[in-house]
Amino acid sequence: MKKIGLYLLLTVCFLTQSHAQKMDLEARKLSMALYAVANLYVDSTDADKLVEDAIVGMLGKLDPHSNYLDPQETKEMNEPLQGNFDGIGIQFNMLTDTLYIVQVIAGGPSEKVGVLAGDRIIMVDDTLIAGVKMRNTDIMKRLRGPKGTEVRIKVLRQNKPELIEFRIIRGKIPVFSLDAAYMADKSTGYIKLNRFAASTTNEFKEVLEKLRKEGMKNLILDLQGNGGGYLNVAIDLANEFLGKGKLIVYTEGSKQPRKDAKATGQGSFEEGKLVVLVDESSASASEILSGAVQDWDRGVIVGRRTFGKGLVQRPIPLPDGSVINLTVSRYYTPTGRGIQRPYENGKREYYNYDLIERYNRGELMSADSIHFPDSMKYKTLVNDRTVYGGGGIMPDIFIPIDTSRYTDYHRRLVATGLINRISMNYLDQNRKELTSKYRKFAHYKRSFEVTGEIMQNLLDLAAQEKIEFNEEQYARSKPLIKLQIKALIARDMFDMAQYFQIMNDNDPGYSEALRIINDDDAYKKELGYTAKEATTQALL
Repeated sequence: MKKIGLYLLLTVCFLTQSHAQKMDLEARKLSMALYAVANLYVDSTDADKLVEDAIVGMLGKLDPHSNYLDPQETKEMNEPLQGNFDGIGIQFNMLTDTLYIVQVIAGGPSEKVGVLAGDRIIMVDDTLIAGVKMRNTDIMKRLRGPKGTEVRIKVLRQNKPELIEFRIIRGKIPVFSLDAAYMADKSTGYIKLNRFAASTTNEFKEVLEKLRKEGMKNLILDLQGNGGGYLNVAIDLANEFLGKGKLIVYTEGSKQPRKDAKATGQGSFEEGKLVVLVDESSASASEILSGAVQDWDRGVIVGRRTFGKGLVQRPIPLPDGSVINLTVSRYYTPTGRGIQRPYENGKREYYNYDLIERYNRGELMSADSIHFPDSMKYKTLVNDRTVYGGGGIMPDIFIPIDTSRYTDYHRRLVATGLINRISMNYLDQNRKELTSKYRKFAHYKRSFEVTGEIMQNLLDLAAQEKIEFNEEQYARSKPLIKLQIKALIARDMFDMAQYFQIMNDNDPGYSEALRIINDDDAYKKELGYTAKEATTQALL
């Protein structure tokens, strides 16, 4: 036995040493290649760029999600997920080459000095930014800066002939991951998340408690368009819905042992009906959450098949502040479903066209166009329902994408920013009258109408932009255009939540969520409960 043990130890040592020697050889090979190019190549070269290109090329051979970010890209990528940045505290849009302030963040640096929604920023620190076609990123660089530093802006205000100067001390500005939270009806709350960021768990718990106080018993959680974020935040949110000890997700890779994440039993919404809205842009953390809810028969998933990102990246910081995001494992739902859709050797050009292929196959219009092999069928953990793996989360209730109101004419209006512009123009010219007339959103939603004059102004602007008028397409898209204008004005007058309250009234997924959540029999049937089981479940 001692001889066998010694043999195994020597074998391990030999293999470890052999692996280390191979790694050293490969590192020297790369170093020699870089040295040769830098010192012998016929033309001058940029060594930093060569190294970056080599890293990018290497990662590109692995999978579609392993990537390299330079120091600036790393900073910009992290800001939305970290939940804050340093700046002056405004939301803005570009209106005819001029920065138009849509909202001033309450309690932020700009509000403290008297900047108002509707102001147009003309100059920043003596640099003209209006009418010079400056890029948004360049403007943001001038407005953002370390907390405690000063920036001077000059703004043009409606009915004021002279520019008004403000000196603003930059501060920490919160970035919210929650777009909207309101009562959809007397007993149903609605929450929309745009990402899974560091602040998301606290934001979610706060609005959940607020909605409870308003009478919420059931919840619609909207993850449409939510591309994901932090894995631990997805686990935290799933924990709010699942009972103690229930598996939420597990991760595993060839060099990473399996790690399970389980519910603690301290969730604040473990009871009450739940509907989760998803679509083809719901990815990563959104899929972890919706997959766990579906596998445990905890709620009904409504929408279209999700994106299909089931790879876990680990950030590897490099000395210059750049980062390699390296895929180290895959994540799996509680039933063992792999969410990641297929890819071949990291060929991103094919991978990124998948959503277009889904559209071309008719998958976004009809559930019958989606086919799963038997090997991809799984059974849920409570009611033994059939669910599918192999690429995204397939919803329990399919909602086809609505293409009837979307036309080329509408797309051109959106692409040129004209729908946004006409909304801002109208509010800018009528702000005092509108805010006086519609002090409460409910009154605005019920009574405000987008007039024919507003629509004619939009058509005139479109003509000025050389957008060819198409009467048939305009007629088809007109209800959608009017809805968007009304919602955008509401956003700028009130808040983002009011934008979604208007848009959701014409969202078929939202309407179906409300229908199913208010029909006890239909809700329980979707989750696979028999009549007897449903009665028992109601008593638990």
